[in-house]
Amino acid sequence: MQIRRATAGTTNLPQSGSDTTGFDRLHPEIRRWIWEQKWEELRDVQDRAISAVLDTEADVLIAASTAAGKTEAAFLPVLTKVADRKGSGFSVLYVSPLKALINDQFRRLDQLAERLEIDTVRWHGDAPQSAKQRARRDPRGVVLITPESIEAMLIRRPGDAKAMLGSLDFIVIDELHAFLKGPRGLHLASLLRRIDALSAQPARRIGLSATIGDLAVAARWLNPGQAEDVRVVESSADSPELRLQVRAYSDPEEVEDADGLEADERQVALDLIADHMFSVLRGANNLVFAGSRKRVEALADRLRTRSEKVSVPNEFYPHHGSLSKELREELEDRLKKGDLPTTGVATTTLELGIDIGSIKSVAQVGAPRSLSSLRQRLGRSGRRRGVPAVLRIYVRERLLGKGSDPVDHLRLETVRAVAAVRLLVERFVEPPSIDAAIATVALHQTLSVIAQEGGARAGTLYQILCSSGPLSSLTKADYAQLLRGMASAEHRLVEQAPDGTIMLGEQGERLTASRDFYAIFSTDEEWRLVSSGRTLGTIPMSNPVGVGVVIAFAGRRWRIEAVDDRGKVLEVVHHRSGRIPKFDNVMNEPVHDRLSAEMRAVLQDMSVPGFLDDAAKEYLSEGRAAFRQLGLDAGSLVPAGKDTHVFTWHGTDVNAVLGFAFASAGLDCAILDVGVTVLDTQPDVVQAIMRQIADRPPDIDQVADFVENLQSAKFDEMVPEQLLRSLWGRSRHDVAERVASAVRAVVADFNDTTNGKPDAPTRRG
Repeated sequence: MQIRRATAGTTNLPQSGSDTTGFDRLHPEIRRWIWEQKWEELRDVQDRAISAVLDTEADVLIAASTAAGKTEAAFLPVLTKVADRKGSGFSVLYVSPLKALINDQFRRLDQLAERLEIDTVRWHGDAPQSAKQRARRDPRGVVLITPESIEAMLIRRPGDAKAMLGSLDFIVIDELHAFLKGPRGLHLASLLRRIDALSAQPARRIGLSATIGDLAVAARWLNPGQAEDVRVVESSADSPELRLQVRAYSDPEEVEDADGLEADERQVALDLIADHMFSVLRGANNLVFAGSRKRVEALADRLRTRSEKVSVPNEFYPHHGSLSKELREELEDRLKKGDLPTTGVATTTLELGIDIGSIKSVAQVGAPRSLSSLRQRLGRSGRRRGVPAVLRIYVRERLLGKGSDPVDHLRLETVRAVAAVRLLVERFVEPPSIDAAIATVALHQTLSVIAQEGGARAGTLYQILCSSGPLSSLTKADYAQLLRGMASAEHRLVEQAPDGTIMLGEQGERLTASRDFYAIFSTDEEWRLVSSGRTLGTIPMSNPVGVGVVIAFAGRRWRIEAVDDRGKVLEVVHHRSGRIPKFDNVMNEPVHDRLSAEMRAVLQDMSVPGFLDDAAKEYLSEGRAAFRQLGLDAGSLVPAGKDTHVFTWHGTDVNAVLGFAFASAGLDCAILDVGVTVLDTQPDVVQAIMRQIADRPPDIDQVADFVENLQSAKFDEMVPEQLLRSLWGRSRHDVAERVASAVRAVVADFNDTTNGKPDAPTRRG
């Protein structure tokens, strides 16, 4: 009989006498275990994964929403395959970014594996040592491990690593979407290549991923050489129900520090946001992503004082990289246990990397800037089957006065929130680019391989690390430059023997012996702003800046005079200016071209989303009215006092390069999410310069010479600066054409519009 479909996304377990199904093909003990669990059906992703694993020798990508049964989809057929394996060595390597997730999966798998007489062992810093010792003596079955523990194993016990990992049948990579970009993903990709080299026959890879925008990207990561051969199994089941609201609040126009600690005499938007959070979040586990460390502390303080005022236990705790490890772990443990209602208020530190149990809702202060981050954060909520994911976005706009900047009239915070939700519904995710951490990871892995092997020639190191995969964007010349920098008198990480063998140098031995070496990622860093020897404060900064770029801080404009990469210090001077627009500028997370273009589409549209509260609806209406009144439906330049705004409707990369092009022409500029502000320059001058740029687009290699904050990853201070600069430029060669395209579009508008624009609209009342 045919398999009976119970509901969308499930497959009924077959009755006696039915035709062969995926269930029938599983090991008899696994079938008994499933019956004992009283499962009524296999989910569609589990049923199809059985065929993908058992019928082919291909790598497999299993994509489904949270709590959709991805782990069982992989392990039911994998354990069936390895149940009768004889011989020494682990048969399955399960890799997870989270120690706590390893513990959870161990509890889920251990009982089933025991039925099959398959050993399972957890392998991370907090796992029992006795089980590890037994596994070293007789490695068999399944090992569950983090990338950092793989690193430690390869360096500290290379012989054991060969015996334990040299005959793997499968490598299962959980939370694959978390490894698609960033230093940790580069690190794991390199470790997997090194594990492959331990065996005559590389293990099959099975990736478990949340549903993402482009599964081809994940397939290429899983098998860089033959991505087209990866079998993709994507769940047809619906994602969890999403409950969403965008709430808008206003700051007084004249307030300078909207993220300061609470002041009785002045109520700002953060006070009203805290009031709402206090009323709706108490009594459950929640996450709040507040952006900067300063805002995290200010919001957590407001929530704590509200608890004290009404004499109830505080449930709100900050979490960021400046807090001690003990304070961070106290909050993490409290969330994980779930016996006390707790809300973590964080920068990006709770976005990924730790298991925090069941979360009722996620909140974000500020409109999303990254769809990838938004999806990652949203995935923290609604993890239980049948439980909705809950997302609240709090945006802050500024009350407008007669002299407010035209940009503020566009209400870009509210507009970006609407645009982000629209792209979320479309399942858009920013495609990964060449990662800024590539040089750091190459340096780190070079030291690791030398420590593992005792030494190696340069050509061998390059072959092991860079011949394919994500590090292959490093040329042999790049790698030679990296090695020379590592061997320099300043760093002494490596040295070369007379026969050409490269060995660890004095500092390299010290570095690889440290437990801190195993982890490639670092906590969120902030930069210190200093003017005339006085510290103004700290800011997060993830976008390129250079001397001459103007940034906004504490209600004023500041021109960057010098950049200290190693010390994370910006030397700035006050830039003459009156009122400035309240925009999030170059310090913040990058905005992709697609999100910026969608913001323009939102302003051109007339529909009003139902997820907006009344204030957000009003701000959206005001922004659309300003868009038309400023002539942005037909033009791109808007004068603002002595300045000129250039609206490209492209993202951060394009606007940054355009800003550097203006800087090379001797003009000061500030970078917006949707364009560039050219300071003390009228539209006719801007037009003339943009025509020149259209005729001769900026050379990205020359633009790279303007970029100062290149040391963004953990070991970048040991990488030659020229290599970092070259890699930055090389990874953005496509940006130059996008800049040219954006500039040509702006220049084309000149023929249809006049230089003059209407005065900025004023807010009624």
